[in-house]
Order: sequence, then structure tokens, then C-alpha cells
Amino acid sequence: MRERAISAVVIAAVVIAVFLAGEPWLTLGIAALALLASLEVFRLLPPAGFPVALLPGAIFAPLAVLATGWLDDAGAWVPLYVALVLIVLAIDAFRRPDVRDGFLVWMGGSFGALYPSLLAFLAGILVVAPAVPEEALLGGYLDAGRTWLLVLVLTVWSFDTFAYLAGRTFKRGRFLNHISPNKTWSGVIGGTVAAVIVGGLLAAAAGQWLPGGLLMGLLVAIAGQAGDVAESMLKRTAGVKDSGHLIPGHGGILDRVDSFLFAAPVVFGYLVIVGS
Repeated sequence: MRERAISAVVIAAVVIAVFLAGEPWLTLGIAALALLASLEVFRLLPPAGFPVALLPGAIFAPLAVLATGWLDDAGAWVPLYVALVLIVLAIDAFRRPDVRDGFLVWMGGSFGALYPSLLAFLAGILVVAPAVPEEALLGGYLDAGRTWLLVLVLTVWSFDTFAYLAGRTFKRGRFLNHISPNKTWSGVIGGTVAAVIVGGLLAAAAGQWLPGGLLMGLLVAIAGQAGDVAESMLKRTAGVKDSGHLIPGHGGILDRVDSFLFAAPVVFGYLVIVGS
């Protein structure tokens, strides 16, 4: 417990420092997370049945983050990025003497490159976030990008916190226990209610329409839970409990960002719609 608490304090201090520093450090920090998460994904794929090569696959996720944060009109590059991943990793797989082995390398490597690349939507939020009105409750403190990144983080954390509390308190109904045995419907419902309320109130505090914020909170809850279960599926297939051991007492980086992999695109899409 002491090791876990120390790790949590250190992580929180680093995250807060990078968050307050703003750009370019924030995008660089997200890129570093994407690289570490990508390395963990590529470590999990071989025991899951995909004999992947670490390079060049693991370099794509941080490149996606940097491109999204720093290139003009990065959205126009997304199809090219996906094509580049598939083409480069197909060529790399040609080296395998066994055709089936090469195909598995190509499929696993493409997944390993694209899955952690979803963290690029965190950098995308910094780019597309609409201005927060000065008269709004959250106006005048941070720039728009960091304000909405904070909305995402607090909404996901509220889901995780209240899902844990509700699950421990009521313990009603197993939820996808063939993938994640500890999850319950009571936890999912409790976390979802919390995310809807927190997401809606924070969106309103950032100057947006309350009903739209409530819907965003609901979608973040669904996506965040799906992200957590998807990572559990990968770990169970690989036969491991944690994605890594980088954070003492907490597992790996992927264990900490799994919900954000699916939740960040939801908030990004919401902001694109709001901005248009």
C-alpha cells in the first residue's frame, strides 16, 4: 500500500507539472505516454498469439500524437497515417519465411500501432476545443484545450471512482465476467450516473449546453468502460494480470490510460460538433 501511495503521488506531481506547463510540453508528454503504452501493447501481443516485431510498429503511436498536435489540419492526414501503418508493417512482415507467421505479424503489428495511437485524440482535443467564454464558470483560468482535457479527465475519473464504490457497496450482477471477473452491473450503473452528472456540469461550466454535456458524459462512460474491458481482453488473452511493471503498485502505463483510449475520441467528436 505504501509503494502504491508513493507511486500515485509521484505520478500526480508529474502529470500536474506537465499540464500546467502547457504546450509544447503537454503534447510531448502525451507522445511519451503513447510510446510507453505502445511498447506494452507489443509486449502483450506475442503471448496473445501474434509474433510481432517491436520495430517499426512501436514508433507510430507517438508520431500520431505529435502530428495531431503540431501539424496544420492534422485530420486530413489520418487516412494517410492508417495507410502508412498498413503498408510499412506489411512490407516488414514480408521478411518472415512462413506466410501465416508473416500475416499474423502484419495483423498484430497493425493493431499494436493503431490501438495506442488513439491517445492522439488527447492532443486533438487541445487543437479543436472551442473557446471557453469569459463569463463561464471555467472561463479565464486555462486555455480552451486544457480546460476540455480537464473535463475529460475528471469525467473518466468520476466514472472509475463511483464504479468502484458502487460495485463494492452493492455487488449486484456480474458484468462481462468472462473478460473481467471483478466488474458488476451495480458498478457500471453507479459510474455511469456519476460520469453523466460530472460531464454535464463541467460542460456547462465550460459554456456549453447542459443537455449536450449530459449526453457527452453518458458516451464517455460507455466508451471509457469499453476501453477498460478491451484492455482486459488483451491481457487475459496474453495471460497476464498487468500490462507492465513500470509503475510500482499500479501496473503499466496501459493500465492507467486504457479508458482514455476510447473516451478521448468521444470528447474530440463532441468538440468538433460543438465547434461546427
